[in-house]
Amino acid sequence: MDYNGNSYKAQEFLINAVPDFFKTDIYDIMLLLTAFVILVAALLPRLLAKQNITAPLVFIFIGAASFYLPIDWRLPDLGDDPWWPKRLTELGVIIALTSAGLKLNKPFSRETWRVSWRLLAITMPLTIAACAFLGWWALGFAPAAALLLGAVIAPTDPVLASDVQTTAPESEDYSPTRLTLTTEAGLNDGLAFPFTNLAIAVALVGLDPAGWFVGWMVMDVFYKIIAGTLIGVSTGWLLSILFFRTPIQTHLSRTMTGVAALSLTLLPYALAELASSYGFIAVFVSACMFRQREVNHEYQTVLHDFSEEMERLLVAVLMFFIGVYLASGILASITLTMIMVAIVIIFFVRPATGLIGLYKCSLPRPKRWAVAFFGIRGIGSIYYLAYAVYHAHFPQAQEIWSLVILIVVVSVTIHGLSAKPVMTMLDRLRKSNH
Repeated sequence: MDYNGNSYKAQEFLINAVPDFFKTDIYDIMLLLTAFVILVAALLPRLLAKQNITAPLVFIFIGAASFYLPIDWRLPDLGDDPWWPKRLTELGVIIALTSAGLKLNKPFSRETWRVSWRLLAITMPLTIAACAFLGWWALGFAPAAALLLGAVIAPTDPVLASDVQTTAPESEDYSPTRLTLTTEAGLNDGLAFPFTNLAIAVALVGLDPAGWFVGWMVMDVFYKIIAGTLIGVSTGWLLSILFFRTPIQTHLSRTMTGVAALSLTLLPYALAELASSYGFIAVFVSACMFRQREVNHEYQTVLHDFSEEMERLLVAVLMFFIGVYLASGILASITLTMIMVAIVIIFFVRPATGLIGLYKCSLPRPKRWAVAFFGIRGIGSIYYLAYAVYHAHFPQAQEIWSLVILIVVVSVTIHGLSAKPVMTMLDRLRKSNH
């Protein structure tokens, strides 16, 4: 009887204990999903080498599918809690800027910037004005919100533009189209900051220029751009001396070379932010200076490759979460008018302003059309929107979030599917003309 009693107690213990024993922790589930995303990020370059589809599209799909798993996601509201998307996208952008800067064989030569300066000085301001007008006229946004829409949509994205960027450090910049798109994406992320800060100023003190114009012009336009540039030049020069004049003598020093790319990214960014200047400009200029000092040094390729690996991982994570938010219904507030505005911005505003900026430039007509078309919107736009919402209250922030994410998804899809065939066609035209 005692045996049977003990047996029943043991069975009862197992029945009660098993559910608790196999109880899952959300941390463990997210760790598993992260491992899966990293694994896919490592394998996709091989699997998609001959395909037109790009990795960001795959990660968006994986994120959307993952939302329907039995997981309590508890997603932060992007309008009320923009801190984490701000920091995550910030890291993605600065690593991509380092990679872009290291790609330029002659970053400070006139030849490198002979076309892209037009996109920065003409196309970008026209894009901001056109998008702000659409936000005010078509969507009824308040002036601050309309200006914010123009500011966050204007910069092209260095994170998602790898298929249209120029070649790795060991190769020549043989394609003016790729070189132009790389240099444009490298700088216009930083140059969007003054206009984002202008939208914040209008949201805080009103539309009257008397309340913000002098401070905005002195600090946000002149000081922060100049200080960010100087910090980038000085840190790139200093790091180039440290790396290029220090001999590699041990196995550990060789294996840590790639990790040094993090210092090339984080040091100028942190110094620029501490100086209240533009960290994005400092990072890109620092990478350009580093590249300029020793064009053919073995460090260049190692640092570039490490930066690209980190960039791919962050792209995977960021696109995964965009997919999750899409499935969660973040586009539920999208209206037909907003869809039309998104289409106009992608397929009319950027191509039109791009062609205006490139009018009578040295590029042949097919290449001008390609540069004007590939105004890829992505992680940079999400960063600027999170940054602005974090620093000021915009009553129509939720509508802007929905519209910007819609534009990013459409851009990633259309530009992602067309990048390889278009760039391949242009490469063939270049070879046939030689």
